[in-house]
Amino acid sequence: MLNIENVMVIGGGIMGRGIAYAAAAGGYRVSLYDISTDVLNQAEAEIAGFFQGAVQRNKLDAAKAERAKAAITYTTALEEDAKKADFVIEAVPEKMDIKRNVFEQLDRYTKADVMLATNTSTMSPTEIGSYTSKPEKVIAMHFFNPVPKMKLVEIVRGLETKDETAAATEKVARQMGKETVVVNEFPGFVTSRMSSLVGNEAFHMLMEGVGTPEEIDRAIELGLNYPMGPFKLGDLVGLDTRLRNLEYLHETLGERFRPSPLLRKYVQANRLGRKTGKGVYDYTKGENDT
Repeated sequence: MLNIENVMVIGGGIMGRGIAYAAAAGGYRVSLYDISTDVLNQAEAEIAGFFQGAVQRNKLDAAKAERAKAAITYTTALEEDAKKADFVIEAVPEKMDIKRNVFEQLDRYTKADVMLATNTSTMSPTEIGSYTSKPEKVIAMHFFNPVPKMKLVEIVRGLETKDETAAATEKVARQMGKETVVVNEFPGFVTSRMSSLVGNEAFHMLMEGVGTPEEIDRAIELGLNYPMGPFKLGDLVGLDTRLRNLEYLHETLGERFRPSPLLRKYVQANRLGRKTGKGVYDYTKGENDT
C-alpha cells in the first residue's frame, strides 16, 4: 500500500480548511490549494483558531499544535504542489463542472500512484472518476461541517474503486481522528438522503404554519435526540448547498426530494444562512449562535 505522508486539499473554503486542519492534526504534511490568496489568508487565520481551540480544550498539547500548524502550506500553484501529493482531497463547491475541471487537472499533474478523493455529499464518485485515467484510485470522502468537531467520514466507493483505495482512505480518515463507514455509491449516499428529507420536510412544515423555526428545531432536537435541528443545520451548511443537494436528488431519485418552494424563496433572497448573516435565523444580531 502507498505510504501516505503528503496530503493535498483542493479548496480553501469552510470544508477545505477544516479538512486541512484535521489532516495536519493527524500528522500529515498538508498543502492547501485555492485560486484566491484572500481565501487562503482567511483559511490560515481560521485554522490557527482551530489549533488554539484544540489546545484550550486539551485536545492537543501546545507543542504538537505548533508542529501541525507549521506542517500546512498555503498555495495557489496547483501543478507544482500536486506533483508532491500522495493523497488528494477535493473540497470545491458541489457543481459537477467545477469538480470535473479539478479532476482533469489533477489527472495531468499528480503522480501515477496518487489517490484522489472528492468531498461530496451527493455526487457520483464513479462519474468523477471517469474524468481521470485512474478511476480505480478515485473515491468519495464525505466530511461533515464543522469538520474539526464532527466525528464521521462517510466513505463512498465508485464502480471502479479498488479495495486498496478504500482501505487507504479509511486509514487516512482514522489518522485524522475520524470514525468511518464505507458504503457503495447511490445518489445521496446514506446521510445526505436522510438529512435532505428531514430538512426539506421542515421547510414544508414552516410553509404550512405548523410551527416556528424555533419550535420545529426544538421538537426535533429534544423529541428525536438530534444534536441540531434542521433549520440550524441548514443555516450552518448553507441553504444554497441544501437546495443544490435536493435538486440533484430530485433529478436522480424522484418526486419525494422535490425542494420546498419556501427553501427556493430563501435562496432567491440570498438568505443562505450563517455565511450571509441571515438564513432561517438572523445572525446579524448575534443571536442563534449555537
